[in-house]
Amino acid sequence: METEEKNRNRVYYTIGEVAELLQVNESHLRFWEKKFDIIAPQKSAKGNRLYSTEDIENIRLIHYLTKEKGLTLKGAQKKLKENKADVIKIHKIVDRLQNIKSELAAIRDAFSIIQPESESES
Repeated sequence: METEEKNRNRVYYTIGEVAELLQVNESHLRFWEKKFDIIAPQKSAKGNRLYSTEDIENIRLIHYLTKEKGLTLKGAQKKLKENKADVIKIHKIVDRLQNIKSELAAIRDAFSIIQPESESES
C-alpha cells in the first residue's frame, strides 16, 4: 500500500521500471522512442532515460495499437497523428472493460469455491 502511494507521487520512472510495468523489453522502449516523437524521456546527467507519466501513457497507447490491435508501426504512427484523442478514448474503454472482466472472473471464482448448502445436503 505504501509503495502504491509512493508511485502515485513520482515524477519520473527508469526504463527498467517502465519495461517491467508494460511487460516489454527495454530495447522495445528505446526503439519506440526513435519511431514515435510523442515519447520523449528526460535524460539524467549520466544519460539514463527518465520517463514521465505522460511518456508512460503514450507508450501504453503505442503498445495497445501495435501489440493488441496488431497495427504496424507506420499504422500506429498514422493513427496517433490523425486522431490521438479517439485512440485515447478507445484505449480507456478497453482498459475499463478488461478490469471489469477481471473483477467478474474473481467474483465467479469466489462463488465457485463456496458450495451451496442445497448441493451439500443432496
